Amino acid sequence: MAMTAPICDFGWNAPDFTLQSTDQKWVSLDDIAGPNGTVVMFICNHCPYVLAVLDRLIMDAKTLSDIGITLVAINSNDAVTYPADSFENMQKLAIEHQFPFAYLHDHDQSIARAYNAACTPDFFGFNADLKLQYRGRLDAAGLNPAAPDLKRDLVDAMRKVAETGSGPEKQVLSMGCSIKWKN
Repeated sequence: MAMTAPICDFGWNAPDFTLQSTDQKWVSLDDIAGPNGTVVMFICNHCPYVLAVLDRLIMDAKTLSDIGITLVAINSNDAVTYPADSFENMQKLAIEHQFPFAYLHDHDQSIARAYNAACTPDFFGFNADLKLQYRGRLDAAGLNPAAPDLKRDLVDAMRKVAETGSGPEKQVLSMGCSIKWKN
């Protein structure tokens, strides 16, 4: 079922976390915080919305890395009900697509709850002080192939955050599959 993320709550502090990465390391928010900003994104392995944007997401992660913004992906879905989202399958996806960001497993879903994550993908863009400045979509294409003149919402917003510390007032909500909560 398609859902949209809530609007940006400007200035909200990023909740801390320490989660296991697909490379077996434990990663905290402090470990990955970028000097000019940080994007915490909730994704998963099976969502058609995530799979449709995955190549563009990887490209945008590399673009943002060049300006001192770090991205981290978190999978919080219930892997019992959705085995495609198991830790082992997360590892396969990260290797297959050569993720340029850490892919973390939120086994108990506490981090998704702390962030009030709603869907996959769900993007939280923070400034250098880890204050929320962006909660919108990756780009205007969504499930469709990218046009050559594609508006890159996340990249544009985070460039503004890197330059000014503030995100754009006007943001388009992200849409995707709901987080698969445990019973």
